[in-house]
Amino acid sequence: MNILVVEDDAKLRQFLVRALSAEGYRCRAVAEGTAAIAAATADPPDLVLLDRMLPGMDGLEVCRLLRHRGVRAGILMLTALYEVDERVEGLRAGADDYLGKPFDLDELLARIEALGRRPPAIAAMEALTLGDLTLSVDRREVRRGDLPVALTTLEFDLLRLLMASPGMVFSRERILRRVWGQTEDPMTNIVDVYIGRLRRKLTATDGPLRIETVRGIGYRMVADETPPRGPLLA
Repeated sequence: MNILVVEDDAKLRQFLVRALSAEGYRCRAVAEGTAAIAAATADPPDLVLLDRMLPGMDGLEVCRLLRHRGVRAGILMLTALYEVDERVEGLRAGADDYLGKPFDLDELLARIEALGRRPPAIAAMEALTLGDLTLSVDRREVRRGDLPVALTTLEFDLLRLLMASPGMVFSRERILRRVWGQTEDPMTNIVDVYIGRLRRKLTATDGPLRIETVRGIGYRMVADETPPRGPLLA
């Protein structure tokens, strides 16, 4: 696994490179955000260890820019800020996991191993098509026929999840885990709010495609020709 370490503290940066190299990982290290973006886009890593509190461009902005530029690497954010709202903000920016400082090396290694085991199926798809709707993963663009559909980062990730398994019912809990990286709703109805946003944007153009509510369970995306699928993804 190729790991990019982004950490402004020189001692911690050197420790991480030594420790991870000793575990057999290939490591590069940079001290600030601009260098991180350049390194990750020039030679994409498998994983980015990203300090939340970088000087200048902070870790959140680096994370957003990496995702915007199509970097698919797992992102593990390291920070002394470990309140719930801080974790939620990092996950919404595109991070896959969050680890508070100071941390135990064994836990860091376990989290790296877990991220390395995540299935790349959806990320590996270049484009998804359902009815007249096309989603380009690489360009992070969505079109309904010839018309572009402007989506936020979270709206795009939610739509990608639903389109990857048309007809499959996704529980709200499953959506929270896959899109927000949370097991509990940080708001009382955040999934419903984002489903409503997607519906409004997708129904602004004509076509037989829709997001259906499965009462008491969750949501599924269908076109008129899409057969229902099961079992439920819990």
